[in-house]
Amino acid sequence: MFHALSPMWRGAAKCWARALPTLSKTSSLPSRFFSEWKLGKLNHIAIATTDVNKAGAFYRDVLGATVSPVQPLPEHGVSVVFVELQNKSKIELLEPLGDTSPIQNFLSKNPGGGVHHICLEVSDIAKAVAHLRKQNVRTLTETTKIGAHGKPVMFLHPKDCNGVLIEIEQE
Repeated sequence: MFHALSPMWRGAAKCWARALPTLSKTSSLPSRFFSEWKLGKLNHIAIATTDVNKAGAFYRDVLGATVSPVQPLPEHGVSVVFVELQNKSKIELLEPLGDTSPIQNFLSKNPGGGVHHICLEVSDIAKAVAHLRKQNVRTLTETTKIGAHGKPVMFLHPKDCNGVLIEIEQE
């Protein structure tokens, strides 16, 4: 089912497949599932980098994308730049703020940077988290935090999502 997807997307798809009821190839999700919460669109793909200004300049000057100003988020230990795509999805460029940043830890293992996580929107984050936990999908924190868009977010443990760090964000 997932063989045609890249490894990152294959991992994300398998994570969500664990959390969803078993479906045949022709069935649709039962209405009882969607009465609780709905999975929305891909919000962004986050890329860790050592220099968000340099990375942002590439997307702006070479690819012609709209790039936000640098936004420091000390509560998350990062500086962030958003690259907006035509379909309103975004690329989130992350630079560590200090040695204790989770992005610094990622960059120490991946010095060239790279894809850090994907973010998917959900209609009701509290109900989504409760459902995912019932399906034995662990979260990295006990409670939601306010993310870069000013909305509640929660990260799902990559070991439960086939190696992909998934952030869910309230629509």
